Amino acid sequence: MNVVSDCPFCTLSPERIVSDHDLVVVIRDGYPVSPGHTLIIPKRHVKSIFEATISEREALLRGLDEAKSVLDKEFKPTAYNIGINDGVAAGQTVPHLHIHLIPRFEGDCDDPRGGLRWIFPNKAKYWRD
Repeated sequence: MNVVSDCPFCTLSPERIVSDHDLVVVIRDGYPVSPGHTLIIPKRHVKSIFEATISEREALLRGLDEAKSVLDKEFKPTAYNIGINDGVAAGQTVPHLHIHLIPRFEGDCDDPRGGLRWIFPNKAKYWRD
């Protein structure tokens, strides 16, 4: 397994791990944007989804499904945002691939339309143009 000693996702303490599989681990985000904000992370240190093997990608999606099932029961969100910040210009701050599963709740913001488009606020309300 490719492990980088100064990578926070390569050196997770066991109490952070929600579930552990052959190729991926699931943890709660250390800086959650909503209750239950979860990360699905490959065990092998890869920076990008495009560096992940097919087996790792499949395991990531299985982990995503499993994490959603747990969050549905525990937090009962009404929706989800799912995202990957792939590269520094995309906002990636930990250079180890991870998928964000962010539970969303009715009324958690004034107008959720546009979702991830809000990274560029002037382009978020495309339905008004």
